[in-house]
Amino acid sequence: MMRKTAAWPLAWIYTVLIVYASLYPFDNWRVQGISPWSFLSAPLPKYWTGFDVLSNVLGYAPLGFLLALALHRTQRDWPPIVIATLAAAALALAMETLQVFLPVRVPSNVDAALNVIGAWLGAVAARTLTWVGLIERWSRFRDRWFVTDAGSALVLLAVWPMALLFPAPVAFGLGQILERFEAALADLLEGTPWLEWMPLREVELQPLLPMSEMLCVAIGLCLPCWLAFSVLRERRQRFIVACLWLVVGVAASALSAALTYGPVHAWGWVSTEVAMGFGLAVVGAGGFIFASARMCLVMALVALVWQLSLLNNASADAYFSLTLQTWERGQFIRFHGLIQWLGWLWPYATLLYLVRRLSSVKSMMVD
Repeated sequence: MMRKTAAWPLAWIYTVLIVYASLYPFDNWRVQGISPWSFLSAPLPKYWTGFDVLSNVLGYAPLGFLLALALHRTQRDWPPIVIATLAAAALALAMETLQVFLPVRVPSNVDAALNVIGAWLGAVAARTLTWVGLIERWSRFRDRWFVTDAGSALVLLAVWPMALLFPAPVAFGLGQILERFEAALADLLEGTPWLEWMPLREVELQPLLPMSEMLCVAIGLCLPCWLAFSVLRERRQRFIVACLWLVVGVAASALSAALTYGPVHAWGWVSTEVAMGFGLAVVGAGGFIFASARMCLVMALVALVWQLSLLNNASADAYFSLTLQTWERGQFIRFHGLIQWLGWLWPYATLLYLVRRLSSVKSMMVD
């Protein structure tokens, strides 16, 4: 019997990340007077580094792994290694071909070949884990811990730590996009008559008050816990997952600070408001361990809307804006800059999921 798997949505998400990393900065597209496939017959590059080889191989390995795993779980009559490798090869060739039209990118037959090798290694790893029984063990573990339709929630939970890696104005405050969206829209409409149609604010956005920042921190940490509570089977499992996810959130934020400001500043983001917000999150997560799954979903939805309202009616401080420019113009952009989209979109994807779950007629009571 075929079953739903989180591998498919994760594979699609990873594909989008590959496209973003391969085609950034998405501007100055032009025809350069050469064949789009000329890179296939180009001579091998004279200079290369171990980092180039490793990044190209490892960049596509997760894609091959996820595709092979998804095929094994849903299309067992198909050869997963072959299909996963061919799909990754098609994507790699498409990305290298499109790079011909980007002056700042250099297409390479070696890069494409290394991408395919990485995808093949990932697919082989998935089949190997299946052969030794580890995938089946994960299936049994998932059946014991999570309800049947937990796939979407598991995807959101898996993406959350990665979304925290891009620096945010408020710790765990994902989805603060209104100010940047308005600025980007104004730049886009500059010089056109539609610019006058943009509504003007009567009052400039102000930074969050300490109490509001504390609430945003607490809600940001509680959201993945409440989300997990809605798909876990037993209440003792909720306690374990809550502890784990609080630790994961703090660790991801510390890693983000270390990447942004340097390792010695890994804990510089822990202010008084953040510490108080963490304590409030412990209380908020612990208080819902014995609540029903529906109550956890309702609380998550209300709190998420509240947090987004607070964040998007506040401005980022000037110091954070300078930090963001460093990320967007510096060495992080190809590998970490794309993570900003996860941080911006994760809350809204979660919002849609919560609305869909709450509108469902299925019972959501914890076993």
